[in-house]
Order: sequence, then structure tokens, then C-alpha cells
Amino acid sequence: MYLVTDWAEGGELFDRICAKGSYYERDAAHLVRSITEAVGYLHDNGIVHRDLKPENLLFRTQAEDSDLLIADFGLSRIIDSEKFHVLTTTCGTPGYMAPEIFKKSGHGKPVDLWAIGVITYFLLCGYTPFDRGSSYEEQKAIEKADYKFEPPEYWEEISDTAKDFICGLLTVDPNSRPTAHQALDHPWLAEPLASPVGGNPNRDLLHGVRENFNARRTLKKAFDAVKAINSLKNHSRNSSLANLLERSRAEANEDVQQVLDVKQ
Repeated sequence: MYLVTDWAEGGELFDRICAKGSYYERDAAHLVRSITEAVGYLHDNGIVHRDLKPENLLFRTQAEDSDLLIADFGLSRIIDSEKFHVLTTTCGTPGYMAPEIFKKSGHGKPVDLWAIGVITYFLLCGYTPFDRGSSYEEQKAIEKADYKFEPPEYWEEISDTAKDFICGLLTVDPNSRPTAHQALDHPWLAEPLASPVGGNPNRDLLHGVRENFNARRTLKKAFDAVKAINSLKNHSRNSSLANLLERSRAEANEDVQQVLDVKQ
């Protein structure tokens, strides 16, 4: 069997943003509208993606006006619209997973709308709303929708309309979340994309978004390095190799601390 898919040579969504010379709230709204339209099409055809995140959003070409594609349907499922159908498998990327997935209470199309809410938050500041010190704390925050638009320096000039859009999607009760088509009717996404209400349409978000994203990426790499080094050291009987791994772990720990100092 052969699978024929689009060749997405334009790169990942966030890498493309970081490479831009400027980036405004209206740019984020345009991207979110494209994502929501695509999800609406999937849902109309009975498909739930279940793993929406920036890494799975790719540009078709390098052109400035390139289409944005949703990739990686490995966790997607087809729901039979003719009968009650609830998915129960715990799956997805933790920071983007909806509360009902963690609670194993059954889930469906609304999980994709929750993920769009997380992506929107991420696109406006460069970090996710439920970032915590551990996976357990992150899960508990998601289950309660415990997030804030903080710190103020990254959110005080973001429009109230954008924040209202996010709040509507990050609702614990999946039945209270808007559908993809309802989300498209929200003032923040409604065509034409007007200037934000209560925000600064001319504020360039690129510096803060890029800074936060790079710090988050460095932190993740450092944590992964520490975990890998600890694992290798625990299984190594060679003293010289163990010493080398210990030095590497110390360097990785310094990287983690530097990122934490920047975040504080």
C-alpha cells in the first residue's frame, strides 16, 4: 500500500514565525482562522485529529501566502455521526490535551477546539497556558483550566477580543465549547480581520514570542539531556565514561538554570 501526501516544504509554523521580520496580533488571527477552517472541514467529515499542536502545522511552500497544512493523523479517528460515539483512549501531546482526555470521561470533536485555544495562546506569547514544573502539575492545571494571561508585559497590549476567544475554547465542559464553525464567527476571527478592540494593532509581538519560544525549547533540550545522561550513567560500569557523563550532566543543569533565571 502507498500513501500519497502533500509535500510541505515551507517548514513548521513556529519556525516560520521566528524567521519573520515582524509579527502582529492580526497575523496570529489569520493563522488561527486557517487552522480553524481546516478543523471545521475535518469535523464536517467526521474526523477528530486529537494531536493538534504547532509542530503538526506545516506550510505547503516557502511563499509568503502559502497554505497552512495540518499534518500527523496518526492519532486521528473517524466518528460515526449516525450514532453516539465517544472516544476513550488517552492520547495526544500533554500540554495540548483537553481535560476530558485526562479524566477518561469520553471525548470527541471538542478536544480539537481546546487544542486551538492552547495554540492561540501560544501564538500570542510563545509559551503554553499550562506550563508547570511537572507533568502532574500541568495535568491538574489543565483539568481545572487554571491559567492566566501573565506576565503582564506579554499580554497587556493583546486585545480583549483575543483573550475572549481563548477563554471560550479553554472551557472545561466540552459541551460549552464552540464548534469550529461557531469559533469562526467570533469577532476575533470574523472576516475582514479588523484592528483589535482594546489592543494595540501596531505592537510587534515577534521579539517576545521568539524569546519565550527559544527559552522553552532550550529548557526542553536541557531536561531531555539530563534524563538521557542519568540513564546512561546508571547503566555504565566504566568509571571514565561515568565521569564524562557527570560533567555533561553538570553542563546541562547549568543550561536549565540559565533558562529558569531568564524566565524569572
